[in-house]
Amino acid sequence: MLEHVAVLSDIHGALPALEAVLAEPDVAAADLIVLTGDIAAGPQPVEVLELLADLGERACWVRGNADRELAESRAGRPTGIAVSDWAAGQLRDDQLARLAGLPLTVTLPVAGLGEVLFCHATPRDDEEVVLVDSRMDRWAEVLAGVPPQVGTVVCGHTHMPFIRLADRRLVVNPGSVGMPYGGAGGYWALLDPGVQLRRTAFDVDAACARVAAESDFPDAAGWADEYLRSRPSDADALAVFGPRDGR
Repeated sequence: MLEHVAVLSDIHGALPALEAVLAEPDVAAADLIVLTGDIAAGPQPVEVLELLADLGERACWVRGNADRELAESRAGRPTGIAVSDWAAGQLRDDQLARLAGLPLTVTLPVAGLGEVLFCHATPRDDEEVVLVDSRMDRWAEVLAGVPPQVGTVVCGHTHMPFIRLADRRLVVNPGSVGMPYGGAGGYWALLDPGVQLRRTAFDVDAACARVAAESDFPDAAGWADEYLRSRPSDADALAVFGPRDGR
């Protein structure tokens, strides 16, 4: 039974944000760090994967749609997203193979929560959308295949943190480490044994300058300015994502 689990989602190849979150005492002391997908698709993909690989068995990796798409892009099926297609060309073959082989879900026992299922978007799909205000029948649909003993589902994908009940199950989204919508900082969650949504503040100006200086992505400075500064608000993101949950 795990006592302390840190959940990091949607890092998106943003090394300064990841370094800041990994430096948090509660992350450093966690029994396990669960990465719920979209790990490397961003301006510093190689560096982020190398740092996370150094965690060894302290990290549990789950596949996100962007992780899958990096391998697909490298195989000749580009995403059309400039930073993702660029990142796919930067990764080593072993890194791409690792991302492509990640599981869609992982279920682990966590103290106080019992069996917890970790996924990227939903337990059945790595890119479909559910939101804090998704209607109950939508939640019932996407959770229908989850075993009855699982009382908590942790997902990512939409880059906005929330905790809610959905037909007796606790659903947690830790938000995004590297591409937050709604406010700057690295967002993550701590399960120990309840659920805490956390935000790690860091020097955004310095982080943007580092990404611009250290990444070879042609628009690294623009990417950092938009996403590390969290230009899109949560209201903006909900307006875009809302139609994708079937409402």
